[in-house]
Amino acid sequence: MKQSAHYASERALNLRAQVVKTLLAVQNGQSLASVLNQHMNIVSDKDRALYHELVLGCLRQWHALKQVALPLLSKPLDNAVVETCIYVGLYQLLSTRVAAHAAISETVDAVKQLGMESLSGVVNAILRRATRETEQFYEVLENAHGLPSWLYKRLKKDWGDDFEALSYELKQVAPLTLRVNTLQVSREEYLEILEDEGIDAHACEISQVGIVLDESLHIPSLPGFEAGGFSVQDEHAQLCATLLPNLDGKIVIDACAAPGGKTAHILETYQPKKLIALDQDEKRLKRIHENLERLALGDQNVSIITADAAKWAAPELADCIVLDAPCSAIGVIRRHPDIRLLRQSGDIAKTVELQKKILENMWQQLKVGGTLLYVTCSILKVENEQQMVNFFATHADAQEIKIEADWGIEQIHGRQLLPKIGHGDGFYYCRIEKMA
Repeated sequence: MKQSAHYASERALNLRAQVVKTLLAVQNGQSLASVLNQHMNIVSDKDRALYHELVLGCLRQWHALKQVALPLLSKPLDNAVVETCIYVGLYQLLSTRVAAHAAISETVDAVKQLGMESLSGVVNAILRRATRETEQFYEVLENAHGLPSWLYKRLKKDWGDDFEALSYELKQVAPLTLRVNTLQVSREEYLEILEDEGIDAHACEISQVGIVLDESLHIPSLPGFEAGGFSVQDEHAQLCATLLPNLDGKIVIDACAAPGGKTAHILETYQPKKLIALDQDEKRLKRIHENLERLALGDQNVSIITADAAKWAAPELADCIVLDAPCSAIGVIRRHPDIRLLRQSGDIAKTVELQKKILENMWQQLKVGGTLLYVTCSILKVENEQQMVNFFATHADAQEIKIEADWGIEQIHGRQLLPKIGHGDGFYYCRIEKMA
């Protein structure tokens, strides 16, 4: 009974209060993915699109909204609920088409509903001022790099002249990209199918099997989804399979494989003798099973194993290992804007150490003459170029196989792709051959 009363009180909150509760959960260290469905269920169907836009937009602009709000407060509030309400209000006024009067009254109501009535006047005054000085506020928002200060310093140091363009790119929305399952349909055929359905889409530039959707759609309702005609995968992630040697009849390990995009792409491209997909997250491994089943790729040649890639020993040495190493995921911030709040400066050194351990262990599982492809979705050099510099310095039996490509930026070792409007996310690739 108690629970349903709590549920009813949740229902009684207006949409802005629901948005604030979700944003507070992220501030408390919960990933958006872990709370979104539960929170979304409380929101009425007609409000879900706006709820989604306000949550993702506020996360994307979080540090920029903070920069707008700070000078408007005579003294710091030290009140996460009220500060979040201010950001939600400012975001509506500066970045959406919500009518100003509705944005203000609904946000002020949310302050009261969340038990902060005594500060509702402060929020009201700030938002009203924003309607009078919209242009100045908008300019601050547009020009802010929008990154936590530790990340700002790192990216500025890593990318110098490219930093300004990079911070702008990171604030944009990533495109929705498909990878066609060429065992079932060619890219040209699938583009025609989409055109017949009146769905706007175009071919990716770098990936030969990628399609960008020009409108936001419910993926499972796209033609051919149930039959496994395509997967959702970032364009730059799709390059992975193109960087591998011919894997027909070979033993392949996909380390840190969940949710299985790369596993599926390998099976769509080659016929390995055996493919082991490895991950220590059992829940996410379920996704690999589901994806392979939907794509009609599940067969006896694939083993899906729950194990720690830093310790696991292969039953036999592999011809090829794809190591999509755990990383800070700074390269995919456009898709996961909660990373701006969740990732902390101290996380990076721990991640680099973990990458090193996994790399060290997986190298032992590779045959002489075999290839290891090191991949991350990071744009921090310490996780990418620097990790490789250290690896080659301590492994006389490792030799880089240069990636000859016209995409990305050549590094001391490997190539780095940066996020780009209308294109893929930040990815790093380095190919290594094991010498005798």
